[in-house]
Amino acid sequence: MTHFGNLLAPPTLLPDDPAVALLAAGEDPNAVAGAHPTSSAAWATLAEAALAGGSPVEAYAYARTGYHRGLDALRKAGWKGQGPVPWAHEANRGFLRALYALMLAATAIGETPEAARCAQLLADSDPEAVQHLAG
Repeated sequence: MTHFGNLLAPPTLLPDDPAVALLAAGEDPNAVAGAHPTSSAAWATLAEAALAGGSPVEAYAYARTGYHRGLDALRKAGWKGQGPVPWAHEANRGFLRALYALMLAATAIGETPEAARCAQLLADSDPEAVQHLAG
């Protein structure tokens, strides 16, 4: 069972992101992000690739974009800045992946306070997300 920091707030469930299917079909993430700039999943994919390629500054920029696009989507879905954002709801994963990538990129460039804030928000959103993302 998942336990969240704020049990009074209902879970926020984002709407489906059409970019996810395109990415899963092997479409170029740059093209997908260009066609769907509000997609956290597209930006998270770019951030993850940049991290894997040893480009933490590039990853930071991609992840920050995905994170902010995700915050916009969460607010639009009724999120008030706290409460569960469950990993189990697939449409939430783009935001959670972008947040995790931002944490990793911030760590890599020495932005320790931001990395800590990201880690806390990720744990507050859904502790299971950390388990899935950290592998």
